Parts: sequence; structure tokens; C-alpha cells
Amino acid sequence: MTASSNPIERSFELAAERCEDLTPLVYHRLFEAHPEARTMFRTEGSELVKGSMLAFTIDAILDFAGERSGHFRLIASEVSSHDAYGTPRELFVAFFGIIAQTLRDIVGADWSDEIDAAWRKLLGEIDGLVAAQCENSQP
Repeated sequence: MTASSNPIERSFELAAERCEDLTPLVYHRLFEAHPEARTMFRTEGSELVKGSMLAFTIDAILDFAGERSGHFRLIASEVSSHDAYGTPRELFVAFFGIIAQTLRDIVGADWSDEIDAAWRKLLGEIDGLVAAQCENSQP
């Protein structure tokens, strides 16, 4: 398998070489940074929900950072869904940064300036997308 030239994809590839399942690491970091998020997940069956939510988010991130073939639109639609769940927008956006921070920890010394710059740009674009969604949902 050849390494991706897309720095975001590459960060996930590097992490996958070192870690079989990001889910417990991402949610540990999320709950450490945002303890209020823990109560948003039911006790029974939440591991499946967390894994599924993370997988959908990663698909959306990879599409947003790449082809933008449509999966990235999940981000905008999930803003509304999470509003209905009572999830603050700041927490919704923070989840993407939590994923990046987790990857950075896993990748370690192989986290390049190029990967870092790509993630910073992507996180800014996601923040803008969520902010635009907020503006579009205002009466």
C-alpha cells in the first residue's frame, strides 16, 4: 500500500499502523476535556454508538479533506441533529479537534509540519461550515 499524498489521510494511515481502534482514545480525551459530554451517551450500548459516530466522522473528515464527493455534507446535517440532542455547537466542533489531537499523540514524531498545517486548515474550515450552518438556521 502506498502512502497518501493527502496529509489528513496520511495522519490516519500513520495512526492505523500504530493503533487498531481510535475509539477509546478519542472518547477518553473527549471526556477529559469535556466531562459534560459523558452524560450525553447512554450507558447500555454506548460503545457501539461511539464507534459508529467516530467512523461516520472520520468518513466525513476524509471526504472534506479530499474529494468532497458528498460524505462531508454529513457534518452540516449532523449540526442540526446534535442541536436536537442538546449538544452545544462548541462541543460539536471540538470533537474534530479531539480527533486531531488523538492522532497527533499516536503518530508522535511522524506528525509533520505539513500534517499539522493541513489539520489546522481543516479544523478552521469545519468551524466555518458549522458557523454558516448556524447562520442559515437562524430565522
